[in-house]
Amino acid sequence: MKAIKYIFILVLVSSCGTVVNYDYDTSTDFTKYKTYNYFSDMQTGLSQLDTKRIMRSIDAKLTEMGLVLSENPDFFIDIQSQDVMNRNNSTVGVGAGGGSRGGFGGVSVGIPLGGNQNTRQIVIDFVDKKQNEKLFWQAVSESNYNENASPEKRQAYFDALVEKILAKYPPKQ
Repeated sequence: MKAIKYIFILVLVSSCGTVVNYDYDTSTDFTKYKTYNYFSDMQTGLSQLDTKRIMRSIDAKLTEMGLVLSENPDFFIDIQSQDVMNRNNSTVGVGAGGGSRGGFGGVSVGIPLGGNQNTRQIVIDFVDKKQNEKLFWQAVSESNYNENASPEKRQAYFDALVEKILAKYPPKQ
């Protein structure tokens, strides 16, 4: 039953407008990166619990990909996030008009549909600290985020999000 719930959340996150943009340094040899760690002074913009959740998700995915968490890593990970308010520009127009003997008049009113939507933008940077903190890979995601979700749903959200974020790492060159 839990598996069905996680699959549902995965489908929900991937179908509800999660947008991920990637960028990377094309001169990077991604095969040399085997170990990683996190910057110790990260300011993620998430709560401590959500920071632990996303790091747990990243650890699980990178371990699955064959990378190892290390005290002396090949690269460091930085996580940043912020809330983004998207204005809803959808409206319904209601109008009335009339005319007589060459004169025209009219009234139009736009009624907004729904409200503004809050989304969370998460930026994950991979940085080679040995090369003067050279940024070599970055993913920027934006998706809906429910701050009132249960801890299990939040973990499932981060699992699905990290799965989508790291789907294109390492990039096909």
